[in-house]
Amino acid sequence: MAANFWTSSHCKQLLEPEEVDVVPSLDKEKGLTLEEFKMIKIHMTNYISRLGQQCKVRQRVVATAITYFRRVYTRKSMTEYDPLLVAPTCLYLASKAEESTVQARHVIFYIKKIPDKKYVYDLKDILEMEMKLLEALNYYLVVYHPYRALSQLLQDVGMADLTILSWSLINDSYKMDLILIYPPYMIALACIYIASVLKEKDTTAWFEELHVDMNVVKNISMEILDFYDAYKQSIPDERINAALSKLSSKP
Repeated sequence: MAANFWTSSHCKQLLEPEEVDVVPSLDKEKGLTLEEFKMIKIHMTNYISRLGQQCKVRQRVVATAITYFRRVYTRKSMTEYDPLLVAPTCLYLASKAEESTVQARHVIFYIKKIPDKKYVYDLKDILEMEMKLLEALNYYLVVYHPYRALSQLLQDVGMADLTILSWSLINDSYKMDLILIYPPYMIALACIYIASVLKEKDTTAWFEELHVDMNVVKNISMEILDFYDAYKQSIPDERINAALSKLSSKP
């Protein structure tokens, strides 16, 4: 593992926003819109979280799995790589990368615990997809997350009472592609910024001492708040199913 984020493969793979919000050409040919592309990623992010809870893995494993999932679709299409199979395979792969291994057969077992008939795969499917994902990820499996930075930063500012809210904001940040675009500590700072505003805590002087680009912090904050505004209600199953059905239809 790289000694720090700045020398890691994660850092070298950070993308520009316009490189992330792009529907792969094969999916576009199937009629998948950018909104549907985002909806599927949100839906599968939630699914990975639920499956992770069933498998009783640490939050870090879930976060790494979601990062893999989102990173794959900056390189591959959903037509080629079925998200319904990629999602549980990412969790299986992440559990190994984070040294908290869940056996593939257990992943299959827990998939069946979640009441959704769409997620029916066998052991062979998971193991075959694992090899494809490793190649799609260029075998770069190290992922840095905002959680560690969050704890250190809150200790520095002396506002441990913001921990629960900030942590929750970071969890929700994985429903977006922020982890593919920004350094983890900047995401942590944005979540602290939002939490401090909501809790009416004055952190202005502290942020000034950090000498960070507040424009970036505020941009990330706005992306998170805009996400909450856009998805106040859960996405109806009918919309998800309609989007997924396009992937299996003929262009």
